[in-house]
Amino acid sequence: MRIQNKQYHTIWLKNDNREIVQVIDQRKLPFKFEIFNLKTVDDACFAIQEMVVRGAPLIGVTAAYGMYLALLKYDGNNLEKYINEKAGCLKAARPTAVNLSFAVNEMVGFILNEKSNTELIQLTLEKANSIKAKEIEFSERIGEFGLELIQKIYDKKGETVNILTHCNAGWLACIDWGTATAPIYKAHLKGIPVHVWVDETRPRNQGARLTAFELGEEGVPHTVIPDNTGGHLMQHKMVDLVIVGSDRTTITGEVANKIGTYLKALAASDNNIPFYAALPSTSIDWEIENGINDIPIEIRESSEVSEITGWTTDGEKSVRLIPEKSNAVNYGFDVTPARLVTGLITERGVCKADKENILNLFKKIDNK
Repeated sequence: MRIQNKQYHTIWLKNDNREIVQVIDQRKLPFKFEIFNLKTVDDACFAIQEMVVRGAPLIGVTAAYGMYLALLKYDGNNLEKYINEKAGCLKAARPTAVNLSFAVNEMVGFILNEKSNTELIQLTLEKANSIKAKEIEFSERIGEFGLELIQKIYDKKGETVNILTHCNAGWLACIDWGTATAPIYKAHLKGIPVHVWVDETRPRNQGARLTAFELGEEGVPHTVIPDNTGGHLMQHKMVDLVIVGSDRTTITGEVANKIGTYLKALAASDNNIPFYAALPSTSIDWEIENGINDIPIEIRESSEVSEITGWTTDGEKSVRLIPEKSNAVNYGFDVTPARLVTGLITERGVCKADKENILNLFKKIDNK
């Protein structure tokens, strides 16, 4: 996708130095475009924890490159212990997104399996590259399957399709295309008139700052709205479809996504509006069946609630929003029950949000 008409991925190897991984610093968008260098596995942990990078697919790919960076600094003593320690650091950075542990486990298994190979470093880099390439492929496929849903609505309606999304599940959260936004980009490129209602997504405002930014760069019509506006719009038939992303979806179809997603699903259900979660299979937790009880929900710094960051003529500034004596709590995610999810849009197709249909779509996890 594009920033100022130049094509970008969200993560790449520096052209003149294969020991530096570069990412877009998403903390600065949309006000400044800056590149953040990852030189060590600790840099990767920092980037994930502090949301230099964010979004389940991108977190996973960043962790994969983090394992490659860890191997570059290996001192030759007890590889298995060293690699597992670094893997633990990465996994602890943000616990809710299952892509993180998936990618780290893939890399650890690969490194230890190939530990005697004299080309281990190069092979590990190629493995990280392959995880990145797979996420790009998955996002584009999600776009194609989701496009069919938008096309059907347009064929029936004959005018602009209004889509509501929450948080940022765009290409910035992935590597390219995005998950929830991929069908929107595909529809826009095909000439289907679409308009996107973009929730602010407090407290960090990923919708207002990131989704709005990338939609604007691609020329997709959109409007930023306060988080609590969606229900009103649905009541007045101003929303045709809701598409959100997912940081972890259970085998039973429950969807963990940015806090506030559950409320959108309730409003959509009450107004008979289809509610879809778009996600790659790397975001499916094949072990957990009860998401509300068993998905770990990240609790972030309360300062993200008590303060807000914006842009002034003097640069980026943070200001306090609440009384000094007031407490704040900052749950990062909530879980939407499967009964409220119309379907899941994946790289294999669209299916109902239940165990039988998920397993059938993925052929019982490809017979594993």
